[in-house]
Amino acid sequence: MMRILLLGGTTEASALAKQLAMAGRDAVFSYAGRTARPASQPLPMRQSGFGGVAGLVEYLHCEGITHVVDATHPFAAQMSANAVAACSEAGVALCALERQPWQAGEGDNWISVGDMQGAVDALHVEGARVFLAIGKQNLDIFAAKPDNHYLLRLVDAPEAALPLPDCEVVVARGPFDAASDQALMAEHGITHVVAKNAGGAGAEAKLQAARALGVPIVMIDRPQVPDRMILRSVGEVMTWLEHS
Repeated sequence: MMRILLLGGTTEASALAKQLAMAGRDAVFSYAGRTARPASQPLPMRQSGFGGVAGLVEYLHCEGITHVVDATHPFAAQMSANAVAACSEAGVALCALERQPWQAGEGDNWISVGDMQGAVDALHVEGARVFLAIGKQNLDIFAAKPDNHYLLRLVDAPEAALPLPDCEVVVARGPFDAASDQALMAEHGITHVVAKNAGGAGAEAKLQAARALGVPIVMIDRPQVPDRMILRSVGEVMTWLEHS
């Protein structure tokens, strides 16, 4: 009997959860636990880590999981790597529901970098006003350039002091639209955007706003993940499950 573990946290994961629920599939939705108030889902939910590869293998066995869909953020590389290793060890079928990465187009001014340190290096030493659109996990590395101003947009208000001496936080949950992002960036005098190449439509508004304002984007490439089957849409995943 099929039982599905959906590793979520993206808009695509939520869309897939809805389709699984409508189809009456036996599935569990798992959050990584980084959001204080995760969006409700039409599936049974769990919110915590698994304890590495060994913990995930144990969970797969104990819960009778036969299929895993990794619909985590493209930058959740450790979780994705753990899923590959655990599913291989446990003999569980795995696919990734992964967005296509963004591509620079006409009118874009991208500075492509390989990682967070590359993004720090690409910024001015002082005087830049940076829309730091990377979440809250890697802020400390930008403290190396404390004489810039940083605008952060977070899903949850920070519970502790942030490591950036000159920063402002906007608490909001996407998806966002280009007009409001353009207004936000203009209001704060943004001179640079730092973004992860997450892909998808839900976070694309800031790229459109930067293009309209002529603001350069420091674009961080996706991290490497071990080989796995990659599907690009909810429909493809549902078809895969139907034929598994």
